[in-house]
Amino acid sequence: MQKSAEQTFVVELLTTLRNGRFSLRAWGLFFQHSWLMSCQTAREHPSLRRSWLRVTCLIGVMTLVILLINTLWLGIVDTIHLWLPFLFCVAWQQCDLFWHLGLNRSVYNGQLLPHVGIANTLTWLRGLGASYLLARLAGGLTISPTLALVIFSCGIVTDVLDGYTARHLRTQSKLGQIADAEADFCLYLALTLILLCSGTLPLWVGALMLLRFLLPLLAALLSYLALARPVRFGSTWWGKAAGFMQCLYFLFLLMPVSLIIHIHFLAIPLLCSTLCLLIAAPIAQFIVNIQSQTSPAS
Repeated sequence: MQKSAEQTFVVELLTTLRNGRFSLRAWGLFFQHSWLMSCQTAREHPSLRRSWLRVTCLIGVMTLVILLINTLWLGIVDTIHLWLPFLFCVAWQQCDLFWHLGLNRSVYNGQLLPHVGIANTLTWLRGLGASYLLARLAGGLTISPTLALVIFSCGIVTDVLDGYTARHLRTQSKLGQIADAEADFCLYLALTLILLCSGTLPLWVGALMLLRFLLPLLAALLSYLALARPVRFGSTWWGKAAGFMQCLYFLFLLMPVSLIIHIHFLAIPLLCSTLCLLIAAPIAQFIVNIQSQTSPAS
C-alpha cells in the first residue's frame, strides 16, 4: 500500500511538472516536493537514516584519505586544484543517495529495507573512484594511464562484489539498480574522456560507448517527463555481454605499452566485438520492453 501511494505521488508530481510546461517554477516545485518526500522517508525510518549517515561518514573518511594520499604523492598544488570539484562530486553523490532512500525497497516483496546495505556501499565506493577521476578532469589535472587503470580495476572488483553480495544477502533493490547504473556511467564517462584526451580513443568510438548509458537514461527521462510513466530497463544477456566486452577493451587500452606490444593483435577484434554488442544491446532491450508492454500480464 505504501509503495503504491508513493508511486501515485511520483506520477502526480511528474504530471504537474508536465502541465507546468517545464517552467522554472514547475521545476522548483518538483525538486522541493521531491526533497520533502525524501525527508519524510528519512523521518519515518530512523534506522535507514542512521544507515545513510554511516555510509556518508565512511565516504567522508575515504575522501579525506584520498586527498591526503594525493597530497603526499602528487603534491599540495595538485590537491589545491583537486579538492573543490572532488568535494562537489562527493557531496552530490551523498545527496543523491539521500534523495533516493525511498527506492531502497526489496525487489522480492517491495518492503523498504532498513539499511543501505553492504552492496550499495560497495557501489558508492565505485562512485567515489569515479568522482576522483571526474574531479581531476574538471580541475585540469593530468591522469596517468596507471592511475586510471588502478581505479578502473577497483571499480571492476566492486561491480562484481556488489551484485554478488546483493543476491547472496537478498538485498537487491531499485536503489541498488539505479546506483549501479549511475556509478558505471560516471566511471566509464571519466575513462572515456581520459582516453579521448590522450588520443587513444577515436571520438566516434567514445560517443558510441557513452550512448550505451545515455540511451536508457534519455528514454527513461522522456517517459517520466512526457508520459508520467516509467520505462522498465532490466538486464539482458546482450547488455551484459556488451558491458563485459567494453570492460575488456578499456582494460586493454589502459595497459602499459610494454604489455600491449605483445598483445596488440587483440585491438581490432576487441573493438569490433565491443561495437557490435553495443549496437545489439539497446535493440534487445527495446524488444524486451515492447514484449513486456504487449503481453497479457501487462
